[in-house]
Amino acid sequence: MRLINNNKIIFEKQADICKVLANATRIEIIYILKKGEMNVNNLAERIGASKASISQHLSLLKDNGVVTSRKDGLNVFYKISSKKFIDACDTMRNLMYEQLDQMISTSQQILENQI
Repeated sequence: MRLINNNKIIFEKQADICKVLANATRIEIIYILKKGEMNVNNLAERIGASKASISQHLSLLKDNGVVTSRKDGLNVFYKISSKKFIDACDTMRNLMYEQLDQMISTSQQILENQI
């Protein structure tokens, strides 16, 4: 019984992280931070969004352990807390490409077999 409860807690935490990653802007932030730390102003400029919007996304990412921050004077710099988050995003992207390839292949077969 205890193992089932522990698994449920783990599944819920895993779902929480997936929810955090299920946003295009947050994925874009992760890929930008893949190259190194950056502050809110630079991220907002790169993404083309308001500083307030990027700050909210960063707050959610930080609260869920995806990014960490450090303060340098008036600036706060963010970076990815673990390369495994980038790996997870890369894995999902590769799965998406595989699905798209399969859809293209199926579409081509359908078109070739039209009468």
